[in-house]
Parts: sequence; C-alpha cells; structure tokens
Amino acid sequence: DLTQGGMTSALRFHPKCWHRDEGQTRSVPRPALIAAVTDGAGALQGVHRTWLAPDGQGKAAVETQRRAMGHLLGNAVRLTPHDDILVVGEGIETMLSLSEAASGLPVWAALSSGHLGAVQLPEGLQRLYIAIDRAGQRAAERLSARATEIGIAVRVLEPRLGDFNDDLRATGKEALRQHLAGQIGLEDRQRLSG
Repeated sequence: DLTQGGMTSALRFHPKCWHRDEGQTRSVPRPALIAAVTDGAGALQGVHRTWLAPDGQGKAAVETQRRAMGHLLGNAVRLTPHDDILVVGEGIETMLSLSEAASGLPVWAALSSGHLGAVQLPEGLQRLYIAIDRAGQRAAERLSARATEIGIAVRVLEPRLGDFNDDLRATGKEALRQHLAGQIGLEDRQRLSG
C-alpha cells in the first residue's frame, strides 16, 4: 500500500536478487527491494534487501525475508533529505508509512533497534522525532539521551498499533496524519500536509 517508495533515491527494485535460506545449498533469484545504507557524507556503507512476493503482494514466503550487509552501525537508509528536523525509526516500511501520511517530514530508517540507538545525527539538526514501535523503546531512549546531550529537542512518535505501517493499513493516510498531528510539535505541524 506504499506509494512514496518511488520518490527516494535510497530504494531500488531488483527483479532477480539472489536469496538462500539457512541450510539450503542453492540460491534462488527473487524480486527484492534494495535499500542503500549511507553515511553522513552520502557514501554507500551497506545494503539492505527485502525479498518480495512475485505478485507484489507483500514479502516473499521464505524463512529469511530480510538481510543486510556492510557497515550499518551509525548509518541509515536516508529515505528523504533532512533539514533542521528529522524523523528516525527502525524499519523501512514503518518510515515509508510515515512519509505516506506526512510527505513533508524528512525520514530515515535505522533498520533495527540496535542501530536506531546508534544513528549518527546530522550537523545543524534542531528537532528530532523518534518513531518507535513496541520493540524500540530502549533504543529510542539511548538516541534521545544522545540528542538531548548535544542540544537537540526530542519527541517520540508512537503508533496506535504495532507500528506505523500497521496504522496506515488499518486506518488509512488521513487518520494516520491526524494521529501524528497530536504528537508533532506546533512548529512542525504545517509539514504534515506535505
């Protein structure tokens, strides 16, 4: 249900990306979403792959649906360019869902809760929003403490359900935008309309 994916240079589709589950000897080419993991200078540091169902309806029916490689710690999938504010969360789908509902918000995906706590924050950042899901509370606290220490204002964005992708799928774009409006600072509210 995500349409914003085509708007970002960090994501690519590959029709035949090699996949092999644990214990298998043969790799199978499957369609995949490929995400570039970059550092603050924009240099490629790693790659994240999400294998997709051949009909495009969700993820592939395989044991391991996602894999990452490269130097990920401190880096992120920069889905949209930041300015003086930034929204950081774990998963690519979660962050694309936020972007879908509020295209004016700059969003990055850290890829895991461990990586969320370690994201290197850009120079000149004034306000940081941390999009959490049920699993990411401790990592969000680590990132929040680091940001606060260097004078960046922090707010946490919480979904109604498990994550923002669940929210988008259950209630739609407008309801998610309204839910975010109750959590976004007044000074950034106009960005919600995109």
